[in-house]
Amino acid sequence: MQNDMVIHKGGCHCGRVRFAFEGPANVRVAECNCSICGKSGFLGMSVPKDKFRLIKGEDSLATYSFGTGVAKHTFCNHCGIKSFYTPRSHPDGINVNVRCLDPETIESKKIIPFDGRNWEEQYPAGKATAYSNYPSE
Repeated sequence: MQNDMVIHKGGCHCGRVRFAFEGPANVRVAECNCSICGKSGFLGMSVPKDKFRLIKGEDSLATYSFGTGVAKHTFCNHCGIKSFYTPRSHPDGINVNVRCLDPETIESKKIIPFDGRNWEEQYPAGKATAYSNYPSE
């Protein structure tokens, strides 16, 4: 399967927060069952920080952390949507909610279950070592 890189754009429900990132057109996303992703329906795709750009809305973002405090869950302080956050698995990157992407740049989406309830067993080193969506990383 060819996986051309495209510029994806997305944002929150009210439009105050908008972002863009370079990523593959055929996306692999994690459907996590942890306490926060399971309740919010977050479908995550990890993106290297240098590929991500906040277009607007920095002043509309609020942050929530719990547990280890490594993950920084950012959400729009107006509509409440978490369109991206800094993940515990990739603290040097951004995890984008694929449900918040504009659909025109997604050719296909493969959803992979992730057992976030047993996070430490998934990432015994404390974090991931690569970005599975990015062929050169």
